[in-house]
Amino acid sequence: MLVVPACGGEDEPPPAPAPAGSTVVAALGDSITAGSPRWDPNPDIREQIGSQLDRRSQYELWAERALPDTDFRNCGVPGQLTDEIARRLEDCADGADVLIIQGGVNDLGSGRSPAQIAANLRGMARAGKRLGLRVAIVELLPWNRGYPVADRLIRDVNRRIARMAREEGLRLLRWYRLLEDPRRPGRMRDVWTDDLLHPSVAGYRRLGESVELP
Repeated sequence: MLVVPACGGEDEPPPAPAPAGSTVVAALGDSITAGSPRWDPNPDIREQIGSQLDRRSQYELWAERALPDTDFRNCGVPGQLTDEIARRLEDCADGADVLIIQGGVNDLGSGRSPAQIAANLRGMARAGKRLGLRVAIVELLPWNRGYPVADRLIRDVNRRIARMAREEGLRLLRWYRLLEDPRRPGRMRDVWTDDLLHPSVAGYRRLGESVELP
């Protein structure tokens, strides 16, 4: 079992070699990919987390357990916008077979439009394909803290992501409804969120065990 703590910071060492014959999956994104609030691939941030640290707080760990012969590389950096995530793509994807792209909620928080976010995500998807990678893209999750104002924008971005997946031939990971509370549409179920923004360990498990690779 290996979830590589790579790409989490500029001073991180290069990822360890994957076991022979395994499929290397580069998981690229923001704090949802990193595993916030209880995990981060950057050891400096893990030290700040302190007693709340929990390796299970990352979807990559659960996906790796669910998918035989896979090696997930955690390239999540909290707080990044999609253009910042894009600048790390080649380093994260070096030597990988599959790329999973996640991001966009920080862009909404900074005032960017759904169209801008979708354009940046499409650019990453095309860059991944040019590198010869099989590419999957992730829906934005419900954002309890931003509800109800942000939910309309999140749904707009997710519609654009779904259309992009069809047009670009990407695997779409439908994570919005996976964590949505059916009794409170537009919000994560309480048991699946740790802080009304990020998933809980149970939420990350639910996401990771749902991953289907392209």
